[in-house]
Amino acid sequence: MTISTDFRPVPLRDTARPGGAAAEALPAWDLSDLYASPEDPRLAADLDAAESEAKAFQAAHAGKVGTMPGDALAAAIATYETIEERLGRAMSYAQLVFSADAQDAANGRFYQTLQERVTTISSHLLFLTLEINRLEEKTLEQKLAASAALRRWQPWLRDLRVFRPHQLSDELEKLLHEKEVTGRAAWNRLFDETVAGMRVTVSGEELTVSSALNKLSDRDRDVRAAAAAGVSEAFGEKVRLFSLITNVLAKDKEIIDGWRHYPRPTSARNRANMVEDEVVDALVTAVTESFPRLSHRYYGMKAKWLGLEKLKHWDRNAPLPDQDDRVIPWPDATKRVLDSYAAFSPDLASLGRRFFDRPWVDAALRPGKASGAFAHPTVPSAHPYLLVNYHGKTRDVMTLAHELGHGVHQILAGEQGYLMSSTPLTLAETASVFGEMLTFRALLDAETDPRRRRGLLASKVEDMLNTVVRQIAFYRFEALLHDERKKGEIAHERIGELWMQVQTESLGPAFDFTPDYSVYWAYIPHFVHTPFYVYAYAFGDCLVNALYGVFREGHPGFQQKYLEMLKAGGTKRHKELLAPFGLDASDPAFWHKGLDVIAGFIDELDRAA
Repeated sequence: MTISTDFRPVPLRDTARPGGAAAEALPAWDLSDLYASPEDPRLAADLDAAESEAKAFQAAHAGKVGTMPGDALAAAIATYETIEERLGRAMSYAQLVFSADAQDAANGRFYQTLQERVTTISSHLLFLTLEINRLEEKTLEQKLAASAALRRWQPWLRDLRVFRPHQLSDELEKLLHEKEVTGRAAWNRLFDETVAGMRVTVSGEELTVSSALNKLSDRDRDVRAAAAAGVSEAFGEKVRLFSLITNVLAKDKEIIDGWRHYPRPTSARNRANMVEDEVVDALVTAVTESFPRLSHRYYGMKAKWLGLEKLKHWDRNAPLPDQDDRVIPWPDATKRVLDSYAAFSPDLASLGRRFFDRPWVDAALRPGKASGAFAHPTVPSAHPYLLVNYHGKTRDVMTLAHELGHGVHQILAGEQGYLMSSTPLTLAETASVFGEMLTFRALLDAETDPRRRRGLLASKVEDMLNTVVRQIAFYRFEALLHDERKKGEIAHERIGELWMQVQTESLGPAFDFTPDYSVYWAYIPHFVHTPFYVYAYAFGDCLVNALYGVFREGHPGFQQKYLEMLKAGGTKRHKELLAPFGLDASDPAFWHKGLDVIAGFIDELDRAA
């Protein structure tokens, strides 16, 4: 299946105060462009049709791919795409319904039932990719040379063949495919439903996990400390469950990686991202070496600004003493984001406006809703949907700009069709982070008040540190955890030690970490849903910093080249996409160029202080 949901790390934002964002009417999405309800007859009809088509497809083509002429193989791939898109529409709807309210048991049952049905149907299609990957290179080259129709699918075939060395027998592949619903997917659902149903006690008030985490950026330090204690207590009570989920999934991955002969735990993700292990290593090394000049330096400065000898973990996202924390109404937020997009490209803004003119965004705050934010591409024959939890702060505006970037990227890439519109995670973050940068620069350039300008700059630096330093720390935590899991099950106390190790080294000597922070690894959904996803954020941020620098230097035709890059979807690799801008992510100096942007913002803050 080519279904991917971009779950950002749970953003730490302020909760809205009375009269703020929570008091106004925030939009909720309307999923009827997919289906009217879980009982919609169209949904049942689509699944029945897909099942019939998949069985007929298998009967017609299974065992025959090797002898198919190029044109016939091209036609088979086109039919495969049509069936997959039908299944993708149904599964997208189920994912969005579940995300809107994971507390509702009916939604959980609906999601699981759809997963099981779609998995069963798609098992009839599995033979195609397996048989294509059994073709010798010379045979495939001959088919491509003889068929212009097949050459259209060359990017998809190229990416499929990356996994050829790791492919198992047909029987094992089918078994793994069908058992997914009772394996990793089931543990994912357990995690989601557990977090959605949790309540955190903060100063006597019962809050959702998302609302409690938002209080970690409250202006009042006592409120932050109370929220931190509440989160620690809530996750501490369930730490054995989260530890079990983590251990099972890490062992499951180790077993599958062993059978597939991946050299290390990160390799499967890197293959899926179409990026070489060495490129990721260069990124991780560059960021790790920059901890002292980035996070260590900034948080040392922040401790002084807050008048503290040492920061606690609940001070990490505290607003500065003179930082403007006014609530930004939803209409103002959408206007700021769209205006910044329009200043760069009217075409980009026009696409973005669709999300607000139509009910494609869910920004409302309610129990059971997925925390954080994401953009779901659904299928090219429909349109993406955005989920945010809008509390009315500047960071929420940046999150909106980020997810809108994903949304317009997904619309543009949709021209490539269902199989080739999806981009690797590393490139999927390009448009989102670029959208954030456009919005931030527009706000910063328009601000003349030195105090507010400093606040904006500090907020941006912290977001960049969260995106780059924090995500690479997450990546290092995962790497340590998966390596240690090979020796046996890991006690939750040891998982906490690994977490504290990477947090201490990444955030630096300005922090005095309290022992109760050792359970905070448990709320990060990426570790459960998409192992080793997190470096994609740092990849995207550094890439965009370099890309934005090229734009600011007046690179000729930048806007058109940028839109063409987004339209390419998954048809091109990072080298091809960045070449028109004179950039190369395989060059270690490339990452330092991106990190220098963050260092430059910190320099500016230091001068302003």
